[in-house]
Amino acid sequence: MLNFCSLYSGSSGNCLFVKTENTKILVDCGTSLKKIQEGLIQIDERIENIDAILVTHEHTDHIQSLGNASKKFDIPVYINFETLEAIPNQKEKIEAYNQKIFEIGKEFKIGDLAINSFSTPHDAVNPCGFNICNNKSKLTIATDLGHIDENLINNMKGSSFILLESNYDPEVLKTSRYPYSLKQRIAGPKGHLSNNMAGKTISELAKSDLKEVMLGHLSKENNFPELAYQTVVEELQSNNIDINDLRLSVASRYNPSKIIKIS
Repeated sequence: MLNFCSLYSGSSGNCLFVKTENTKILVDCGTSLKKIQEGLIQIDERIENIDAILVTHEHTDHIQSLGNASKKFDIPVYINFETLEAIPNQKEKIEAYNQKIFEIGKEFKIGDLAINSFSTPHDAVNPCGFNICNNKSKLTIATDLGHIDENLINNMKGSSFILLESNYDPEVLKTSRYPYSLKQRIAGPKGHLSNNMAGKTISELAKSDLKEVMLGHLSKENNFPELAYQTVVEELQSNNIDINDLRLSVASRYNPSKIIKIS
């Protein structure tokens, strides 16, 4: 069985926790090391027991304390070559033996976890999402998505649980204080996923084995948790998806989520 917890998720910092009986990993370290330690303690875990850190891409809200965490607690970092080369200040803190390079699309294992990465459309050097499996249990982590394509849908199919980006509301984005160029980047094909597109994506995946979705990576300026939730619910209903058959929640920017058990 897989267990998942979003420690922190949002445009200001991301760190996710996955465990089985034998293996414990983090996905991204995008906030301070102190906050990550505090978040783990809130769910009765310790960073000293983390077996590995997976990295999705090089933006600060995903790697802020990566080097310090690896160096201080001797944690292996699983990262693709291009992303590692894009973070020289973090790389120099990670011991060579803890730099575990993976190739996107090729499975690797950490303890009793089988991990498959897949490319994501985002303005980073080689960004990816992850499918994490234990026996027949599968969860997907997919954020920083400028758009949804067939490859993404195929990679997410078969997951019982997905943490899916629901970054912004188009109307809120239009009226936000952001400069026009940044608004264009966010809404562009290598930017972020809107609430509406998150709902459409979930509607498509609900036809397979999907049982639970947590909306994540919400923008602080261009979204609200209640708005993201309601928009997705309305999109599901418009596609004749019974919302009683699908558990839906929103990851907090500031606090750990409940523990999600994925069988």
